[in-house]
Amino acid sequence: MKRLLSAALLACTWLAVPAFSQVKMTREQMMFYTSDWKGERFADGRPKVPDDLLTRALDVSIEDVWDYLQDHGYKCQFEGGWQALHIDKPFAGRALTAQYMPLRPDMEKAINAEGKAEGRQSWNNSWPINALQEGDVYVADGFGKIVEGTLIGSNLGSGIAAHTHSGFIFDAGIRDQEENREIPNLNGFYRGYDPSAWADMILTAINAPVRIGRAIVLPGDLVLAKTDGVLFIPAILAEDAISSAEFTNLEDAFNFELNKSGKNGGAFEGGWTPQKYDALAKWIDAHPEKLKMPRSEFNAILEKKKSH
Repeated sequence: MKRLLSAALLACTWLAVPAFSQVKMTREQMMFYTSDWKGERFADGRPKVPDDLLTRALDVSIEDVWDYLQDHGYKCQFEGGWQALHIDKPFAGRALTAQYMPLRPDMEKAINAEGKAEGRQSWNNSWPINALQEGDVYVADGFGKIVEGTLIGSNLGSGIAAHTHSGFIFDAGIRDQEENREIPNLNGFYRGYDPSAWADMILTAINAPVRIGRAIVLPGDLVLAKTDGVLFIPAILAEDAISSAEFTNLEDAFNFELNKSGKNGGAFEGGWTPQKYDALAKWIDAHPEKLKMPRSEFNAILEKKKSH
């Protein structure tokens, strides 16, 4: 009798265990990978960097943010060599990641069965699009496949635009390039264009850590896409990294004026002293429109620079 009761209790316990999705990362998994983030999160667990950073990021250079990340031990956050819908139009947003692999029948069967049980529609390359929020960037590891690696055509492109008002970064290809260029609120970086349809690939993860070329991307990273490449900024460093880059912009702008007027002597690249930083502060007083960060933040960075 005791054995029967134990078996019954074990069965009830097993049935009570929730069936977690195997493709979409759980909130607990995202909390594990982004445990240092203490700010706001989306319902799914992704870090939600402040909206103003998405705008401020567009005015800083990749090099200035890259230098900051290197100094903090993040060596694999940049990737270049892209084609783009609008290469001269930078964009920024929060990463929603997806991972694709070559098709394997048994894995495909399991993933499609899960999708059916979850009520997902269409092919699985559309599943991440349905999870996108405004201000996101859809970041997909498509293992560099271009021919039959076209993750979107114009229909899915319009879906990305409607959800994000931003764009995508694909280590893969796209089709319908001409039509995608005409879609409002859409930009995208990708490895190449091909007229072939998507084939022999399968989605294996949504919001997992992914590799884009030499860069490592976590869900919620601040994505900065500019003419010369893409930088993936860890959410935990995003605010400080952008502020640091903005301060460097101000240093450079002031230094350029000194060079132009011949008042910089031979210190063309800086020669920063406490006295020169005081002169920078007075220059900001005269040109407050150049300041993107709060003045209190500028003053804090200024004092830190003067003390070094």
